[in-house]
Amino acid sequence: MRLNPFDTSKIDVRSSGGGGMGKAGGIGCGTIILAAVGYFVFGLDPIQTVSTVEGIQQQSASSPGEVNTDEQAICTSSEYATEACNVLTSLNETWSREFAAQGYGEQFRGPGLDLFRNGQVDTQGCGSASSAVGPFYCPADQRIYIDTSFYDTLERQLGAGGDFARYYVIAHEYGHHIQTLTGVSDQIRSAQQQNPRSANQLQVLMELQADCYAGVWAGKNRNLIEPGDIEEGMQAAAAIGDDRLTGGRVSSENFTHGTSRQRSEALRLGLQGDDRKCDDITQLR
Repeated sequence: MRLNPFDTSKIDVRSSGGGGMGKAGGIGCGTIILAAVGYFVFGLDPIQTVSTVEGIQQQSASSPGEVNTDEQAICTSSEYATEACNVLTSLNETWSREFAAQGYGEQFRGPGLDLFRNGQVDTQGCGSASSAVGPFYCPADQRIYIDTSFYDTLERQLGAGGDFARYYVIAHEYGHHIQTLTGVSDQIRSAQQQNPRSANQLQVLMELQADCYAGVWAGKNRNLIEPGDIEEGMQAAAAIGDDRLTGGRVSSENFTHGTSRQRSEALRLGLQGDDRKCDDITQLR
């Protein structure tokens, strides 16, 4: 996908944790291992996993470790970082136009992006997390957290390589930001509290909608898509389906992200470029 160069005036990027930059936090080895198993084996939301074990509350802030806010330096520090900044620029431009077109321009604000590698990150709203939890979005501080070493795992261990597969990861987490802005996230959480037995199924709907939103971004930028991009995205979506990750070891009622087929179909639905179709997934708006 041919993305325009990042514009530091339009993005909020920083580097925190990783490479010895982060300070020691509240996640012990047991939690790190559990979060890793939850993400790579059971497909659980990383923040959900860490919160369950450590009692992290999204509303409670933690003191961040050393943070680098030199956006130009961060965005040029590696190929992955440059890609991430380019994607964030494109996502902000695409979704700001979409919100404005639907008459909700004043509600739009882009999320922040934190990049780190092989280390630990201290969020402002969701506590501490290690590389083991994978990419995540923290609704409390409205930032996306990406350990760029995850991209190596995505390609080598999950068989989903290519630049568009990496773009899909960020676009999916960005989808959770859209859900925060529109209130869908709060509605899902409320419904989960009212009906705990359906919590997993509701979580699946939220994840599938985020996949759909990722597709919407790509669908609205079809002129930038290159041969093989869609296939890379579909392969990535299928690779992280609950059924694929668990290999039949977990029953479907315990799925939290959706099957490979569901995730691929959600991404394909979004590629039509109409975010209103994504609303039908949750049926809460």
